[in-house]
Amino acid sequence: MKCPGTDTRFLRVGVHKCPNCGYEVEIFSDEVRVKCPKCKKYVYREELPSCIDWCKYARQCIGEERWKELMDFKKRKKEE
Repeated sequence: MKCPGTDTRFLRVGVHKCPNCGYEVEIFSDEVRVKCPKCKKYVYREELPSCIDWCKYARQCIGEERWKELMDFKKRKKEE
């Protein structure tokens, strides 16, 4: 079985306004943040439950580096 989070057939896209300049950017469901093409600041998608929150195989599935990046991001968001 392939993880639905890595299957491009199941990707969703959302449009989010950059909090810095108001430009609308697309953020796909497998992305946490993207750089605004207009002002180059990061735009974050709203926090939604992620497989890293509940799947015991998430670390193996997405890879150690990506898993650490997402966990660090979640930790920083909680501290804000």
